[in-house]
Amino acid sequence: MIVLGVDGWKGGWVGIELHDGRFHTAHVDARLAALVAAVPGARAVGVDIPLGLLDDAVRTSDRAAQRRLGARSSSLFVMPPRPVFDAPDHATATAAATALTGSGISIQTWGLRRKFLEAEALHADSDRPLFEVHPELSFHEMGLLATDGKKKSWRGQRARLRVLAAHGVDIPEDLGAAVAAVPADDVLDAAAAAWSAHRIATGAAFSLPDPPQVNARGQRLAIWC
Repeated sequence: MIVLGVDGWKGGWVGIELHDGRFHTAHVDARLAALVAAVPGARAVGVDIPLGLLDDAVRTSDRAAQRRLGARSSSLFVMPPRPVFDAPDHATATAAATALTGSGISIQTWGLRRKFLEAEALHADSDRPLFEVHPELSFHEMGLLATDGKKKSWRGQRARLRVLAAHGVDIPEDLGAAVAAVPADDVLDAAAAAWSAHRIATGAAFSLPDPPQVNARGQRLAIWC
């Protein structure tokens, strides 16, 4: 069974392909559509990016995932209503978010705009089995502890490698020249997304919320793990 986990990085997107829950290969591409197309046999594609928003409120999925993460809740951004990402700049977006929800948005959340719009377009036009995942939620379910360190720290990366390996996802040291420029934490996040994709494909995953929320476009809004 083939699955793909995908994470965004400053150069585009990085993917980890698993076969029967084990590492097979790594992929990197500037475009999400091209990366997903590189693994046509994937039964599930777990993507670390929101796949659908509400028009006038924050999503139940984000709040539910934050509660499950507990001490690591700050690693998951609460996504604003969809019209906020139509704004031309962060200041305008913050004003729009405040008008709709009573709260603005962080510059980090605004920084997701370009990749969100790219994923939104693919999700709308593709029949590929795309599922929204969140690596920190995946690592949490694998057994990562709040005391295991942040993902950019040496201790945190060692801990993430350890829990991935404990669940059968052993990432080799050499992933090829194309992946060499990708930061280690993004590779690890893609691997965690792939672990969740395997759970989705095998029927072992759960969604937050359960059942998924449905927006005005008919999209099922949930974070899967």
